[in-house]
Amino acid sequence: MRTLIIAEAGVNHNGDLNLAKRLVDIAELAGADFVKFQTFTADNLAAKDAPKAEYQKKNFDNGGDYQFNILKKLELSKEDHFILVDYCKDKKVKFLSSAFDLESLDFLVELGIDLFKIPSGEITNLPYLQKISKLKGKVILSTGMANMEEIKMALNVLASNGKSLSDIVVLHCNTDYPTKFSDVNLLAMNTIAKECDVVVGYSDHTLGIEIPIAAVALGAKVIEKHFTIDKKLPGPDHVASLEPEELINMVKSIRHIEEAMGNGVKKPSSSEMNNIEIARKSLFLKTALASGHILTEGDFLTKRPGNGISPMDIPKIIGKKLLQNVGKGEMFGYSMVKANN
Repeated sequence: MRTLIIAEAGVNHNGDLNLAKRLVDIAELAGADFVKFQTFTADNLAAKDAPKAEYQKKNFDNGGDYQFNILKKLELSKEDHFILVDYCKDKKVKFLSSAFDLESLDFLVELGIDLFKIPSGEITNLPYLQKISKLKGKVILSTGMANMEEIKMALNVLASNGKSLSDIVVLHCNTDYPTKFSDVNLLAMNTIAKECDVVVGYSDHTLGIEIPIAAVALGAKVIEKHFTIDKKLPGPDHVASLEPEELINMVKSIRHIEEAMGNGVKKPSSSEMNNIEIARKSLFLKTALASGHILTEGDFLTKRPGNGISPMDIPKIIGKKLLQNVGKGEMFGYSMVKANN
């Protein structure tokens, strides 16, 4: 299964449609499979006195102490969505968006979306999970802030309402922006796979590209990563996002890792077959020996090339009698000894 790479534009468009289009351009240039936005209305998403997260306070010291004031500035209109869907089609990168409320889910269906990304914050939202489980299409579930019991409960809601586990990918995630390396706990991704019997991936909020690349090497089948035009732009997520060249390098590196994973069978590759004789060694005679000599291990040296008798065969040769005189430094051959003494 090829790794699905989601370039997370999120709200890094800052409410500007033209900036959103530029993010689509970057995602296409990088070779991402999807460019993902966020679909919500501030009125449905947060109460007007809902406090900011600490990372929101740190990364976007604007709009007071409440989430609502930030979110209102970061909405995309319905018309913006239709324009972006068409723009993505022209640019040959798939449009995706996370809905953060029930009305927004209905709107994504209206847009023709058939892959639904559940944000980490909705993993305990029972009405949301029930609704999404009844929609046609596959589901990607982010698990930031969740423990294993909460993940299993969410999966149970999805499955009991009609969504097959084979249609769900679960993303390990940490929702601090940026996430400290010590908080990533990347091995938890494989714990989820084992305990929940699902395909897994990783949604990354660390700085840089090392962790998502490592996740692919560990078996992630979906990678999601925030990106921006400029990390210095105002907004809650820019600082923990990749700039264009970093996104390009991440996608390229992931494709290299995929190519390097192979089928798990340990054998020489076709490209190294010619090196076997060059790098391995054969048996050579240490000194000149007369016909009739009984061979001992001390009679041999091992030297390149490896096109003669392997040193691994020494036990088969010890105790055999030479049929001829041999010179110092000659490559040993079975024709020099009796087959059976």
